[in-house]
Amino acid sequence: MGTQRDRWAELTGGQGGEEYARRFARLAASGHDVHGEATFCAALLEPGARILDAGCGTGRVAIRLAELGHHCTGVDVDRSMLAVAQREAPASRWLHGDLALLDTLGLDPDFDLVVAAGNVIPLLAPGTEPTVVRQLAAVLRPGGLLVTGMGLDAAHLPLPEATVTLTDFDDWCGRAGLALRERYATWDGAPYEQGGGYAVSVHARAAG
Repeated sequence: MGTQRDRWAELTGGQGGEEYARRFARLAASGHDVHGEATFCAALLEPGARILDAGCGTGRVAIRLAELGHHCTGVDVDRSMLAVAQREAPASRWLHGDLALLDTLGLDPDFDLVVAAGNVIPLLAPGTEPTVVRQLAAVLRPGGLLVTGMGLDAAHLPLPEATVTLTDFDDWCGRAGLALRERYATWDGAPYEQGGGYAVSVHARAAG
């Protein structure tokens, strides 16, 4: 839908869905907790919340949140990832779309939480990041939350160098009407320290 390929597409050629799913299946089979993002988000929500999984990939986070009783919509630009999500949870709502053009999908602006996990923000098409943040903020209800997880150095990214700084990200959020509420180093809530290589951030839209 967009005119410029995102960094994820450059890495995978838009054919990464099955391998991505297999990787997490192997992690789960070996005893790893693969639901940290969903557990983190669920702790922020009242029962039956409306959630948008932005850059949902194979649906791992949204499917788990739906199992916990929330109402989830997933959006991704990678059809190979969405094919896995649709196969695993055919009754759920999966939308193909570019996050920079989210306003073309007809979503109501009443989501309680938007989650962008899995390095969604650093893997966007270069230059689209402020637009995407603005689009994500626009579908939140007053008081709604944007939850993001992103690598800030090469050790935490499938890229040779970082593409986003927290200073820039917080600025984009501020211009979109979002204020930082909490920041952690991991999805299990470890404190974030300045200069850390990974950040989980919770930004909130003004309540009214």
